Amino acid sequence: MSERLLVFDEVRLSFAGVVAVDGVSFDVNAGELFAIIGPNGAGKTSIFNCLNGVYLPQEGRINLDGTDLLGLRPDKIAELGVARMFQNIELFSNLTTLDNILLGRNLHMKSGILSSALYFGKAKREETAHRRRAEEIIDFLEIAQYRKSLVGMLPYGVQKRVELGRALAMDPRILLLDEPVAGMNLEETEDMARFILDIQEELQVTMILVEHDMGLVMDIADRIMVIDFGRKIAEGTPDQIQKNPDVIRAYLGEEFETEGLDDEAPASEGSRL
Repeated sequence: MSERLLVFDEVRLSFAGVVAVDGVSFDVNAGELFAIIGPNGAGKTSIFNCLNGVYLPQEGRINLDGTDLLGLRPDKIAELGVARMFQNIELFSNLTTLDNILLGRNLHMKSGILSSALYFGKAKREETAHRRRAEEIIDFLEIAQYRKSLVGMLPYGVQKRVELGRALAMDPRILLLDEPVAGMNLEETEDMARFILDIQEELQVTMILVEHDMGLVMDIADRIMVIDFGRKIAEGTPDQIQKNPDVIRAYLGEEFETEGLDDEAPASEGSRL
């Protein structure tokens, strides 16, 4: 039986009377690729913001491997091993690929101000180790040719890989992927899907994926949760979700209920919902 890593239990979040997350519960097992899908405005990003401490829910429990995350600052949650790849690129455009990825190592740096300023002994050894780890990630994501390039000059798909690399540099226990293929063409989407699977299989990182590309989700997710208007309406394997009438109604309307979701349609043929 898989080890349960994350518990998200009866979480409720509202803003001025508007309910964004309405008593949602789910578990994520260690090593799992768990996807959250739903129509625009369903509450997917709000769940992510609760997970990494940006929002504080009014009710519920969020527990990472025995540690309560509610009330902790985002930086403390990051130190516990929660990393996030953002939907909108949040890189420093005037820094190189290597420097941006090194920023993800910041929470692991322990040297004091004096030793870091003078750059000797422990501080030098520490930076060398962090640079080595950053270079490993660059090689893993196949962006070595861009390592010294300013990020702002790179193609969009490469920038998304750098964004992913910075999150990986945190050595996360759980990685939040917020629409990782948004704005990508088919080739870039296929590359990102391959890297996500490699992260799961080779690095054994647990992931939660929020994505509108149904072709991608159905291809790579182990389990899927569907939310609509802030409430969970279904959870199961990709095959179970595609056949669930509540999911079909939420996405396509009741007139399509008997047709099911087309699990054969690739991302390039309008499978973005």
